[in-house]
Amino acid sequence: MFCVKAPVLLSRTPGADTPGRWLLSSRIRLRRSSAQRTEQRRDEASSSTSTSSSSRTRAANGISVDFDLTREAYKSKDSLELLRSLVVFKLCSYDILVDKNTEIMDLGKKILGQRAFNQFMKMTFYGQFVAGEDHRSIRPLIQKNQAFGVGSVLDYSVEEDISQEEADSCESAAEKESIGEHHGEEKQKEHQQLEERRRGGVTAAGTHSDSSEAKCDRHMETFIKCIKASGGNSMDGFSAIKMTALGRPQFLLQLSEVLVKWQRFFSFLASQQGKDGVDALNQRLELNQLQESLTKLGAKGDFCGWFTDGKEETSGTIDVLDWNSLIDDRTKTSDLLVVPNVQRGELEPLLEKFTTEEEAQMKRMLQRMDILAEHALENGVRLMVDAEQTYLQPAISRVTLEMQRIYNRDKPVIFNTYQCYLKEAYDNVSMDVELSRREGWHFAAKLVRGAYMYQERERAEEFGYEDPIHPDYESTNITYHRCLDYVLDEIAINRNANVMVASHNEDTVKHTIHRMNELGLVPTENKVYFGQLLGMCDQISFPLGQAGFPVYKYVPYGPVSEVMPYLSRRAQENRGFMKGVQKERGLLWKELKRRLSSGELLYRPTY
Repeated sequence: MFCVKAPVLLSRTPGADTPGRWLLSSRIRLRRSSAQRTEQRRDEASSSTSTSSSSRTRAANGISVDFDLTREAYKSKDSLELLRSLVVFKLCSYDILVDKNTEIMDLGKKILGQRAFNQFMKMTFYGQFVAGEDHRSIRPLIQKNQAFGVGSVLDYSVEEDISQEEADSCESAAEKESIGEHHGEEKQKEHQQLEERRRGGVTAAGTHSDSSEAKCDRHMETFIKCIKASGGNSMDGFSAIKMTALGRPQFLLQLSEVLVKWQRFFSFLASQQGKDGVDALNQRLELNQLQESLTKLGAKGDFCGWFTDGKEETSGTIDVLDWNSLIDDRTKTSDLLVVPNVQRGELEPLLEKFTTEEEAQMKRMLQRMDILAEHALENGVRLMVDAEQTYLQPAISRVTLEMQRIYNRDKPVIFNTYQCYLKEAYDNVSMDVELSRREGWHFAAKLVRGAYMYQERERAEEFGYEDPIHPDYESTNITYHRCLDYVLDEIAINRNANVMVASHNEDTVKHTIHRMNELGLVPTENKVYFGQLLGMCDQISFPLGQAGFPVYKYVPYGPVSEVMPYLSRRAQENRGFMKGVQKERGLLWKELKRRLSSGELLYRPTY
């Protein structure tokens, strides 16, 4: 867990220092710079690059891409592959097949048997969206795509999640609670029962056994093979990793609870100072008012002195990054952060103490992350950390951020993923960009619209908390472009950020190219990348690659049985997209007809 560099008034009495310093104990401590110095550097960078930027703009203004040329878009595909795409896209447009996909697949296994079912999937859905079963079998596809200007983000698509019981507890405790909210005796009793169930669920599932640890180690070895395969096939490859495959998701759940509550405590204090409705990065707390608020809550001590740290000249305010810095120190996991309970007038721990075994398990998960990052550096590969469910994502993002602070000092190695269908996406992006400015490391992001929309909305409705997802596609689109423009502006000013535009939306791709032309960002700088899923939107990916843009296919692989959850989720999240791919289906038909009329129906790509 991340633990607090806490002032006395907001912490329990810490125990003696022990070997529990598990994340950055042997790493150089990063010192924060003031916001004023950051702005000064920003102004200097803008001034120093103005002349070269204008020349880059002249060079970039002529770049354009035509997404309607079917011969160029599908030159890497034979006619059977085009026909398969048409069939799969059509089937994915039927709601009943998407809604009942799990039941249909289970029925198919019973009727056909496992072996015949696997073969059928390889001829259809699996063959369309998944590259193969292991790192060896996917190599021909990677090499073929690269020959036609498209790189690969290798993704071993094994997904882990917490149990339903644990997720239920999380949503009740973390989503429905808020600082200052009134809880009656019945609610308190219900909360205690849920917490007991959550902890009991951990025991019922068995202590994270040696076999589970061995499974995580096997996943790590698979990711290492993935990294080596990516490095062996290109000089600038990506490898995707899932945090939940490297350790028990329950740990990420517990850490997420800490981070969410600590963030809500800041929002609560900001609301006390009339800062509601302001972007998170622009919320600044007056230290004097902060001291008064905490004193009223029953806290004792000089909280202001903790932030001023003996400095004679200070701005008298703090922002959310200053606030979050209080959990930057790594101390013993059981010395957890606490927040005031407004009704009870006392300080409460955010979480129960970790056991020694639990702390050891978390330490092993972080060690696996370090090993993967080192292998990525050795093989010249960048790591793309996938986003997951909202009740796990705060912890995943925080751990990823800590890895970026270490490994992104000289170049972008670790990429975080931001889901723009989340209402808080812009705040997350802007805060992380600002933190990278202050500390001097490379911000690196993959922007996606989102991967768990239906699951998140159903859970929000079931537990009665506010839906974390934007209400409609247009709102998500606005947030996506807002986040994208923010990062593109940062690239233009400081040349110290990187972004992958992971989108199947042609308008978003065109918007990105237009903004790159405006800002003088040329493709050869490798600051802006494009990404699409394997099996989708070839009419976007391949023309981009042939025009010189860095573009990548997200290439999932894994055994058929273990990739089924991935395919099921993709079917759910892309149902709206699949219904709207009339243009792609039209282009596929157009290319098939062109080949038929020109005698090229038996065309085979050469490379």
